[in-house]
Amino acid sequence: MVDVTKEAGPAAQAGRQGAESFPPSGHDGHSLSATGDRAADKKGQVSWAVFEWARNPYVLLITIYIFSPYFTNVVVGDPVKGQAIWGNINSIAGFAIACLAPVLGAIADSGGRRKPWLAVFVGIMAPATFALWWAVPGPEGLSIVTIATLIVIVSVAFAFSEVFHNSMLPSVAPNDRIGFLSGLGLALGNAGGLLILCFMLYAFMLPGRVSWGFIPDHALFGIDVSTYQNSRIAGPIAGLWLFFFTLPLMFFTPDRPREARPGLADSIRQGGARVVKTVRQLKHYRNVATYLIARMFYNDGQTAILIFGGVYAAGVFHWDALTLTIYGIVLSIFAVGGGFFGGWLDDTFGSKTAILVSIGGTSLGLLLAVSITPTELFFFFPWDADAPKVWDLPFFATVPELLYVGVVVLIAIFITAAYANSRTMLARLAPATKMSEFFGLYALSGTATAFLGPAIVGFTTSFFQSQRVGFASVLVLLGVGLGLVLFVKEERAEAAE
Repeated sequence: MVDVTKEAGPAAQAGRQGAESFPPSGHDGHSLSATGDRAADKKGQVSWAVFEWARNPYVLLITIYIFSPYFTNVVVGDPVKGQAIWGNINSIAGFAIACLAPVLGAIADSGGRRKPWLAVFVGIMAPATFALWWAVPGPEGLSIVTIATLIVIVSVAFAFSEVFHNSMLPSVAPNDRIGFLSGLGLALGNAGGLLILCFMLYAFMLPGRVSWGFIPDHALFGIDVSTYQNSRIAGPIAGLWLFFFTLPLMFFTPDRPREARPGLADSIRQGGARVVKTVRQLKHYRNVATYLIARMFYNDGQTAILIFGGVYAAGVFHWDALTLTIYGIVLSIFAVGGGFFGGWLDDTFGSKTAILVSIGGTSLGLLLAVSITPTELFFFFPWDADAPKVWDLPFFATVPELLYVGVVVLIAIFITAAYANSRTMLARLAPATKMSEFFGLYALSGTATAFLGPAIVGFTTSFFQSQRVGFASVLVLLGVGLGLVLFVKEERAEAAE
């Protein structure tokens, strides 16, 4: 494999990338990327970030706020059994991702181009997500097994698309804009999710529930709320949104240059061999390995906060579905700022400092969040649960609820910043010629122990019979990850031969 960092200057780059037709580095405002290739122009860079805008609504609509509670409570019909099934679905998907992501990353390095792989994954995700429209309770709809299969397929394809998308970042952005572009992608992803949630709230959730003049009397487009079409429509919306907003990346973001490459079987064999070699050489990449282990812990903590934050609020404050939807909208608004905040932190102070600030802020926010209940503020100050409400709105009507939302807003900002900072950190640490391979390991570090956060929360909640203690136990994972980051040096590793 050619080490692009050792190739000749702009003229050689122009010859090798003629198909991409970018002006030479140093002319017309273009500069070299972190991998030594010419960086994409601004349209190409923004189009790379827009892919996050395309993907993120799937997470909010299907995984967190709309389809998952519909599936567990309505399709399965038993919240406890439904939650168990949903957990098993995600466990199966996580196992598949853990096994295959590093190999696929290595295949991408061996095969060269990333966009064809992204096209395949989007081609799988979009129709499979759309098909959730037919997830109707009873024998006339998709069976639970079929729905589970669709969710597993989409979840795996979603994770693999992240591997290939992330691995494009160092070759798309100039080195001094990696942090900004990574943050822009996260911000756009949250903005897209926010827009979709607001639309769902206006068009399908609020009609018939409130008497506000600007809210329609009935759900739009003939959606029948009585047959749960307002929940099932999340599938088609997420699928179509993904398809159409993937097109800018396909048309405007340059890929790696076309090169002679082996067939699929040889790529798989070579890719697998490269993964084995990389794992064996982790002693050489000790700094990167330390970072990936650190991320494994704090990423598990972040994931647990996302999974259990709404569950904790619903249990402690007795929030209903409408309140939780608005809760998701509020967090998405501030998460948009978190992406830009993370990019600013990274470009100003470096990736390591940015991660320390982001995870430290998340930990402090979680500690404050569990200090608030309907009868207690910040552990020490009692509150009368029968005190007059702040307003007559059917959500966030008490002082403890408003304080909780305010604290969780800070968590949303710091978690989003941490996601942006984390992938930027790897882009700065990994050898330039092994980006896809290491982003495969990056994906593995984010999924290999995905069970750990939920397991700790579940155990401590059961042992102490307290949601509060269970949710607070996530601080252990965040603390371990934060401590390990202190030992990471922010310097690029040399590729082992």
